[in-house]
Amino acid sequence: MEPITSIDELRNTIQILEFEHSVKKQLLKEQVYLTYESLKPANLIRNILQEISSSPDMADNILSTTVGLASGYISKKIVVGGSANIIRKLLGSLLQLGVTTIVAQHPDTIKSIGQFIFQHFLRKKK
Repeated sequence: MEPITSIDELRNTIQILEFEHSVKKQLLKEQVYLTYESLKPANLIRNILQEISSSPDMADNILSTTVGLASGYISKKIVVGGSANIIRKLLGSLLQLGVTTIVAQHPDTIKSIGQFIFQHFLRKKK
């Protein structure tokens, strides 16, 4: 930047800097408003749902995780039932963890086994 040598140059430079300041202030206000709007809970949920619906991989991952959790919970309920036995509850929790992990990590294999069982055993014979 050149040194300012006259009063007119100083006034002109001040006006330019004030204009830049007002533009930057307006841009900052707009950015704060946009950030505020994007952090509202309704907008956060809407954005997450849009991401899930636009990404088929994410929807598959959520589905396989949900199926894994449900199957683990059901297997624990079958083993433990209403028992108060601490060893049975521990074994039920370990079984739940194992089933949940296996089903969540291998959803395609579980799906193909389920289709095989349905086609060969549960379908009505013609």
